[in-house]
Amino acid sequence: MTDGLLIVGEDVCAEVVNSADAFKAVEAVFGAMAKGDAYNFPVIREAIGYADALYGFKSGFDKAGKTLGLKSGGYWPGNMEKGLTNHQSTIFLFDPDTGMLQALVGGNYLTAVRTAASSSVSIAHLARRDAKVLGMVGAGHQSAFQLRAAVEQRDFEKVVAWNPHPEMLPRLGEVAKELGLEFEAVTQEELGAQADVIITITSAFEPLLMKSWIKPGTHIACMGTDTKGKQEVDPELLAAATVFTDEIAQSVSIGEAQHAVGSGLISEDDITPVGAVINGDHPGRSSDDQITLFDGTGVGLQDLAVASVAAEQAEKQGKATRISL
Repeated sequence: MTDGLLIVGEDVCAEVVNSADAFKAVEAVFGAMAKGDAYNFPVIREAIGYADALYGFKSGFDKAGKTLGLKSGGYWPGNMEKGLTNHQSTIFLFDPDTGMLQALVGGNYLTAVRTAASSSVSIAHLARRDAKVLGMVGAGHQSAFQLRAAVEQRDFEKVVAWNPHPEMLPRLGEVAKELGLEFEAVTQEELGAQADVIITITSAFEPLLMKSWIKPGTHIACMGTDTKGKQEVDPELLAAATVFTDEIAQSVSIGEAQHAVGSGLISEDDITPVGAVINGDHPGRSSDDQITLFDGTGVGLQDLAVASVAAEQAEKQGKATRISL
């Protein structure tokens, strides 16, 4: 990049980064993490005591991709009533050779698309090839991104969905219809009985899926738990599954595995970075009956990877703004 600060707004990010771009960037950074070529710095995430908001920073350095930076933002649960998305964030990219700020990139769209890419990467590498029914637990802002990314990895024929607020399900049903898929709103137990792949994308603090509801061979991508105390599935389910994650340190501290590890059902040694599967160092799924679970905690390097693509493409296409700082 040339001198000056590159500004890439939310609308531009949506124009220059699609789900395939995000998949490629996230898959590459997971592989780099597993090789030790990229690492995340400790996450800061706090309840600020105002507006029920959670706010924090995710950051890291990808030596392979030469990407250094941070994402600042969080979760404001009252935003939807104001016509805004609950998740608000901005990504800062720095020149790893000089430390100078290179780009300021809108993070809301990219957070949604990189989170969807993460579950999509797990489906690509861990779900059964013959998976036909996709289960969606959650129908908020990110669910449509998750659904669109998932269908690029398997030949799904049907979507079954459950949400704590059922009135939100028709919107997800419209996305399924647009993708040519049958859609059915079901109970949580029925979802487990039908689905070959399940994506959970909620802000729950209690298990929404129980182990006894999940059939053999299911792949589950738990994408909502990214804070201490959050929880989406029964800890017994992790004990019964082969568990993969984006980053083990986050998985056991703020991810879905925090509960299973905390209660002694599994240990840190029972969790495998999905990057090891991507790199060919771990076989991934070993049988059609095996339950696989991906604990997608959301790492800063994902954000930096997709923001780097956004900055590069926006500049190349003449859609970014450059200013002196």
